[in-house]
Amino acid sequence: MTAELVRGQNHPLTQTRLEIRVSVGRPVVAGATLADDQGKVLGTEWVAHPGAPTLPGLEVSQQAAADHRLAVDLDALPDQVGRVHVLLALPMGVGGPVRFGALPAPFVAVTGLDGAEVASYTVTGLDAESAVVAMELYRRQGAWKVRAVGQGYAGGLTDMLADQGLPQAKDLAAAINDAVARGLARSVAPPPPRPSGDTRVRTTRSEANTAADHPAQSGTGQPGQPVQPGRTPDATPAAGQPTAPRTPSAAAPQPPGGPVDYQHPGRRTGAPPPPPPAAPPSRPGESARPVAGDATGWSMEERLYNQVWGMFEDLARTTAAYRSAVDFADSRREQELDSALSDPRSRIGGAGDAAREAARAKHASLVDRAREALDRDIAHLTAESAVVEPALPAAYARWDNPAWHAYSVPMEIPMAVRLGDLHLPESDRLRIPMLVRLPLERGLWIDSGRLASGATTFADSGELRRLAMDTAVAHAARLLAVYPAGEFAVHVIDAAGAATGSLAPLVSAGVLAEPPATGAAGTTALLAQLTRRVDLVQMALRSGAADALPPDVDTAQHLLVVNDFPHGFDDRAVTQLRYLADEGPDVGVHLMMVADREDAAAYGPLLDPLWRSLLRLTPVVDDHLADPWVGHTWTYEPPIVPPGSQVLGQVLSRVAAARRPWNQ
Repeated sequence: MTAELVRGQNHPLTQTRLEIRVSVGRPVVAGATLADDQGKVLGTEWVAHPGAPTLPGLEVSQQAAADHRLAVDLDALPDQVGRVHVLLALPMGVGGPVRFGALPAPFVAVTGLDGAEVASYTVTGLDAESAVVAMELYRRQGAWKVRAVGQGYAGGLTDMLADQGLPQAKDLAAAINDAVARGLARSVAPPPPRPSGDTRVRTTRSEANTAADHPAQSGTGQPGQPVQPGRTPDATPAAGQPTAPRTPSAAAPQPPGGPVDYQHPGRRTGAPPPPPPAAPPSRPGESARPVAGDATGWSMEERLYNQVWGMFEDLARTTAAYRSAVDFADSRREQELDSALSDPRSRIGGAGDAAREAARAKHASLVDRAREALDRDIAHLTAESAVVEPALPAAYARWDNPAWHAYSVPMEIPMAVRLGDLHLPESDRLRIPMLVRLPLERGLWIDSGRLASGATTFADSGELRRLAMDTAVAHAARLLAVYPAGEFAVHVIDAAGAATGSLAPLVSAGVLAEPPATGAAGTTALLAQLTRRVDLVQMALRSGAADALPPDVDTAQHLLVVNDFPHGFDDRAVTQLRYLADEGPDVGVHLMMVADREDAAAYGPLLDPLWRSLLRLTPVVDDHLADPWVGHTWTYEPPIVPPGSQVLGQVLSRVAAARRPWNQ
């Protein structure tokens, strides 16, 4: 049974590995402090926050979001720790409310690793406070308990941290707010910044409607990471026209003897040309028809990339405006009911009934108007998606897109690759492509274990593991397909040989760099080979002697797919895998893990940095990704090859044919 706590109440904890789930309805900062038995925090290094999210036995979210999951391992806490305080604060300087009284009451729950709630607490009674100590886990006579605290601070983070005994509270609060403002370690990386003075042209709704209906949509986004989109200016086609064949970029990785450059070739820092004009409306009074490629960019590919990100941002913000309006309507209804019924004499009779009916009618009117605005925006975005989706190049397209039937091995690396689709509950029919920049800046983790609440359940865990490996093969095949011949290689570790069926498309097509490594010996040999490559390329880059690389070390991008980790891995192999995850992406070695994190639980916190370094994806529909603007929890859908389709085999056969001259 779940214990529903009230302020000051406590409840015993029978488990030591826990999750603390937070739900507020608007993006907040979640953190935690480790304190001694008297509740004094031992120093700033004992505070977990978005800028420093991990401590021994504790991990918090790396961004402001409406929903959080904090991981706690009580057995892994330092001996001097007697209390863990769970902190919530409103992010400063990024727009939105500045007091908890304007938000729904925060809900905090302690759960086991299976998701079962142990205790929960709804933090009520907050008004002008912008920071709150929601809960504390504390040790008493060798046993751990949870207590509902609900202590708010109108002075925000600074006052709350000072009350925890930190003399550097002001500086630490500034550092936390700065980390949130910079949007550290987003689950879905933000797009590149738009050129100064330029805004994306939206043909779906007028600027006046946007300002009137969604005043909260401006000024709340976070700056993107400093990557420079672009292509050569002479490669810009007209909107709607096919792109002319392109030659390999001079900045692309070259065989040994030339410069080694693992940045995307041809990206520019200057402002790209403006988007093409929008199509005029077919009838007076209608909005302009959407056009594929209506964003800025040096090429049609870049315009489509920026347009997809614009749709992603528009949907995030318009949904945030709708949710905010509904929250406001709920709050206003409660205030009006409290005001009207505060007099006991008005609680019965016609006056009370009339007040309740008026409050409900006003609430329904506000919600209906908000939904009408949301539906209008979703309709515009759906119409835009209908023209954008068919125009996407193969790297951005779903497997059922006709672009794959006309596929040919590209001559240049695309800007990004599609790793699935994203959608929100309010717009279940509208799918936004999940585009990730190339080369990959972080590895991928296909989670074959426990999924988020509401995900598809499997009676047999082996079925989920097989599906996870099938998904990994589809991702690897797409990466092979979007790279030029000879510039991408895939290696596989399948220590137990359990993925033979899933790997069949790659093996039969002959696109793997070598047969899958099996057994402990095969695992050790392949890890040693890739570790040596990372070491040699790093030394070559640091010494400026790229032409001194041995003949057997190429400068292509490499992907290592690891199935069923940690089976077949000894301590040395685990250390090498962590090294590849940390150092590999900068020198063209990327990691794709197909694993259940619980299988590696025996390593404890040793592997926490490994899991955090990877972008977690799932083989089935799951709710676990957040956008970089508002922090919504998005539903992720993996890319699925249509049942009975031969597209994957056809694409891989063309990749294999293009690779043969490079392998001779």
